Amino acid sequence: MGCAGIADCAGIRKQKCHAHEGGVLATGMHLKFGYQGFSARYYGLLLLWLATTAMHIPDGYLSPATSAILFLLVLPFWVSGVRKLRKGLNARGAPLIALLAAFSFVIMMFNIPLPGGTTAHVTGAALAAIILGPEAATIAISTALIIQAFFFGDGGVLALGANCFNMAVIVPQFSSAIYRAFAKGSPIDSRKRLAGVAAGAWTGVTMAAFFAGLEFGIQPLLFKSPDGSPLYAPYPLSVSIPAMVIPHALIASVAEALLTVLVVAYLRRSNPAILEPVEKPGLMPEPRGTGKLRKLWIGLLVLALISPLGLLAPGTAWGEWGTEELARMGLKSIPKGIARLSGIWGAPLQNYNLPALGNSSLGYILSALVGVLVVSVVAWLFTRILTLGSKARSGNR
Repeated sequence: MGCAGIADCAGIRKQKCHAHEGGVLATGMHLKFGYQGFSARYYGLLLLWLATTAMHIPDGYLSPATSAILFLLVLPFWVSGVRKLRKGLNARGAPLIALLAAFSFVIMMFNIPLPGGTTAHVTGAALAAIILGPEAATIAISTALIIQAFFFGDGGVLALGANCFNMAVIVPQFSSAIYRAFAKGSPIDSRKRLAGVAAGAWTGVTMAAFFAGLEFGIQPLLFKSPDGSPLYAPYPLSVSIPAMVIPHALIASVAEALLTVLVVAYLRRSNPAILEPVEKPGLMPEPRGTGKLRKLWIGLLVLALISPLGLLAPGTAWGEWGTEELARMGLKSIPKGIARLSGIWGAPLQNYNLPALGNSSLGYILSALVGVLVVSVVAWLFTRILTLGSKARSGNR
């Protein structure tokens, strides 16, 4: 869900287009036809767009009122996450939270091909929920999403509440609840736990897609211009929900489940202590052995270096369609809210690219490395501050 504008990705072949597919298609244009007059071809175009969003909502597709409400819905989960970290975190747990936040950031840069020549991506939120618990996972994933929005234009700044609600609340809550149901009373190395990992990850991402579709679909019902045309996301619930849920349930959610199972299976062999606190909600995980955690950091850096593989998903990127082609498909103008709000924030590394380099792959790698560094440092500092504050309060008692 996130971008500043479609036009910005027109010059980058096979770019991280889920970061821009929802932005401005053309500026200074107004909707010339009413909501009831949308053609079947237009809906087909919207279905294709929704399949590429990967749940990063850009600015302008939700009304400011919707964005504010979703932000308020996230606030209690942020407060709960902070309280959880204060009670159960110590200095040894901070690097693990930083690691999982950075992993979520970089894994979202890998596009997955979808039918129709479009792409989606996994989130890493299910893995964070299984290891950290849903409360701390909300803090870790929110950190990644905030950095994505402000530094890279991936997800709207005004839409941060919506993106955090979908990916940092819904995914961890569903994934963790299902995993704990499967894991209860079973040993760390049981196959039942892995089944719970897969079921939880799949359900979490699928439910997040459902909520994103719901948020899109209510916009034309609630927010219209005087002539009846939609001000923000123009597609109804009958289009937005199936368009979001079906491709994610069939591909993106499956990929999230597979990734989470593979990482959990590795951790069961190399550092099973990380997985134990799920049975003890009052504690945060502590990796045993700095060497084992160092291997995970090295693996994360490798992912950052090979991140241009995320640009190889086949098919024409959304921003590469010319205006004539868009006109033939029936999309001749955009809602006023999208035109007004989509460019409200100019990210310094927009679209994970550094145009001055003249090489999109190199820009993608540098963006990944910068992102990993910033996300991990911010997450580590935040958790360390909470740890020090908790120690100070304990010492005063």
